[in-house]
Amino acid sequence: MTPDEMAPVRPRLEKFADQMLRRVLRRRDQLATGELYLRGLMLDGRRKSMDPMAERLGVDTQRLQQFMADSTWDYEPVRENLTHWALERIGPQAVVIDDVGFPKDGPNSPGVARMYSGTLGKTGNCQIGVSAHLVTDHASSAVNWRLFIPESWDPAKIEDPVQAETVHKRRDRCKIPQDVGHQEKWRLALNMIDQMYDEWGVGTDLPVVFDSGYGDCTAFRLGLEDRGLSYVAAVSDDLSAYPGDAVPELPEYSGKGRPPRPRYPGKPSNLRNLALAAGRANLRRVTWRQGTRKTSGNPGAKMRSRFMALPVLLANKDIPRNPDGSLPARLLLVEWPAGESEPTDYWITNLPAETPLRELVRLAKIRWRIEHDYRELNTGLGLKHFEGRSFFGWHRHVTLAALAQAFCTELRLDPKVPAPA
Repeated sequence: MTPDEMAPVRPRLEKFADQMLRRVLRRRDQLATGELYLRGLMLDGRRKSMDPMAERLGVDTQRLQQFMADSTWDYEPVRENLTHWALERIGPQAVVIDDVGFPKDGPNSPGVARMYSGTLGKTGNCQIGVSAHLVTDHASSAVNWRLFIPESWDPAKIEDPVQAETVHKRRDRCKIPQDVGHQEKWRLALNMIDQMYDEWGVGTDLPVVFDSGYGDCTAFRLGLEDRGLSYVAAVSDDLSAYPGDAVPELPEYSGKGRPPRPRYPGKPSNLRNLALAAGRANLRRVTWRQGTRKTSGNPGAKMRSRFMALPVLLANKDIPRNPDGSLPARLLLVEWPAGESEPTDYWITNLPAETPLRELVRLAKIRWRIEHDYRELNTGLGLKHFEGRSFFGWHRHVTLAALAQAFCTELRLDPKVPAPA
């Protein structure tokens, strides 16, 4: 937004900031600085780090730095407030888990290391933030975040005492709490899910949707099942599986040694081969939402393709068997576009077998909204522009960037507001 575009909506922004921040910012000057930071993120500008924001806002950089890095306000209640806003305002239909890379030049930002980032599309020097979004097809909100701490930032993972002491000093400079160590990204995701479902009022009827970076992780899927949550998980085509009608057999007992247990005859296949075996005859054309790219062949810009759903038995060795030796049945959703020689995308879900195909497709494809989230957060709201070296500063920045995005959504949902959002 330009300053002229901000002026008519600023009273509304101040009210929104009060609603979201009053619980943790008791002093009037702190609350004013919170609104100021939100305004700085939303105003036009190439960079949304503190120096250029302070210059555009006409304030001292020190004021913003103190508020983000040295103040003691807690970002968790703000995220809870944001979650309640999203549940009421946008009526989410799913929780989407994802992560994003924050490119960095040096070694001093908390959690920075040379890591692969899907955002970067390569291995690079970066931080990685794991995020949870409340999503519909028309709106979404990035309500929860965790900063991934690599093993190289966890003294408990380092055997050399000299190197471990060096890591301790790096952590102290970044003010990383002692109880925050290395955890896999899927564990961070489960931690956020527990917080959102158990403490913040997210209904257990909302399915969890995620890409194959999480979907290929058996422990993550099992963790969701243990919590009684449904999911739609993008997965790789080489996951081991039996067809849904496969039945374990009890080998004949020789009378010697331990009696055999029921097991499936032969080795498992994989999802690709099971889909190919099902064949094109099982495909159905599905339209899941309205797009924006109109063509002569598709003047309505409908998003559509060909799909099928078939029962499968995932055969990973870590999946617990039933007492009779059988594996739990799951639905495999397959996309096989016209003109392609084989399927292009695969999802596994524990939703009921009678779930309509269109609903399965809609949920599987709802992750497109996260691409919009990150595009808006990155290009318009400065998500990746934070240059501070504080663990708490990083968390406060991503939280306020998510608040700024929520306010933009609030404006978009109100037809009376003329300002671009």
